[in-house]
Amino acid sequence: MASGNDVSWLNEEEIVLTLARCESEDPGRIRAVLARGLELRGLSRDDVAVLTTIRSPDLLQELFDAARRVKEEIYGRRLVLFAPLYISNLCRNECLYCAFRITNKELQRRALRQDEIAEETRAIVNQGHKRILLVAGESYPNDGFQYILDAIATVYSVKEGKGEIRRLNVNIAPLPVEEFRQLKQAGIGTYQLFQETYHRGTYGSVHARGPKTDFNWRVTAMDRAMQAGIDDVGVGILFGLHDWRFEILSLMQHISHLEDAFGVGCHTISVPRLEPAVGSDLASNPPHPVSDEDFKKIVAVLRLAVPYTGIIMSTRETAKMRAETFALGVSQISAGSRTNPGGYLEDIDENASQFQLGDHRPLAEVVKDVCDLGYIPSYCTACYRLGRTGQDFMDLAKPGLIKEKCAPNALSTFMEYLIDYAPPETRIAGEQAIERELSEMAPGTRQLAERLLKAVRNGKRDVYC
Repeated sequence: MASGNDVSWLNEEEIVLTLARCESEDPGRIRAVLARGLELRGLSRDDVAVLTTIRSPDLLQELFDAARRVKEEIYGRRLVLFAPLYISNLCRNECLYCAFRITNKELQRRALRQDEIAEETRAIVNQGHKRILLVAGESYPNDGFQYILDAIATVYSVKEGKGEIRRLNVNIAPLPVEEFRQLKQAGIGTYQLFQETYHRGTYGSVHARGPKTDFNWRVTAMDRAMQAGIDDVGVGILFGLHDWRFEILSLMQHISHLEDAFGVGCHTISVPRLEPAVGSDLASNPPHPVSDEDFKKIVAVLRLAVPYTGIIMSTRETAKMRAETFALGVSQISAGSRTNPGGYLEDIDENASQFQLGDHRPLAEVVKDVCDLGYIPSYCTACYRLGRTGQDFMDLAKPGLIKEKCAPNALSTFMEYLIDYAPPETRIAGEQAIERELSEMAPGTRQLAERLLKAVRNGKRDVYC
């Protein structure tokens, strides 16, 4: 098992050689890889490199069709929804692409008090959300890491009408093992951290100051989290900093390492692209911009490469781009998001946000559009609360058994939202989507789903299997 700052598993030379072997588009090789992808057993790094060469429209469509089939086979038509909660934009780092960086004088700095965190949580709950991603810059008020632990407790303490946050994930700076243990004890779901870029030269050039300059400490954070007992971890790349082909092959090395060391890889992968940020020329002019076509290709390739891993799409992207990626592999989306501390209760202040949003729609509008596109919004948190995480989740997912749990839970939690929070137009679209989904379920699964739905309609909440 790798430990400390051992990153021998990350081999840039191997990636360069792999990409050199796969420079030209070979239809025969590509179709052979797509066939392997449809077997739902994942792909090798060479396979991934082969798919990155796709350029012709016909082969691109074949890639997209394969990704859609794999996504629907494993996840069905479900899309899990969540909201980010930014509690602080204080930061010690100088990341040239980020509005939170320490030298940015244009940013209005703020760390929410615990009562303000409670009010922000209440506002998110009143939208209808059940999941929160807690986000903070890499600097905390005087009580240090305890501030994060107190914030977690505050979020979970909020009860508003029939609503509450049932799962809190966190995206905060890398920690030592002991503090990861405290996160686990605080009841978090997934620990999420973006490497930003796996290319050491690029990493060094865009991280000019602060703790984040330590590449090894950051890239080994998931090792320490898993050593501490957090078996659901989420990784991510900030696309636009370096060649996207290099980045996803590096990501594959990271996933292989986690599987070898801990028996299970990452629970989620986030795929943000660089977006404009206050006071950052780099964010507005990415060194390696990713086109819309290549971005969709990234999502599709990842869905085939790691079929049982969730793919997260944030509100960085426009509503149109988000909708186009649902069928290519995205399984989780944020909605109704704010990326500045206090943003849910106050007017949006672009001078306090981490980056510019592409999708400003409120949750109810996103939900209606998701239904109109033929998907089912899900607020399910059952797996986390029943201990179906890490390897236990994969043991159910890989033989296809997890759908028998997820599909009914998605409908029951969605019905909660429709009854308690949805405006009339959204509720009509949601009820139609539920009926459509029920009509396509196997008899046994449908019977279970209808029993949960009946309980929710009769006033029960938080029912799941």
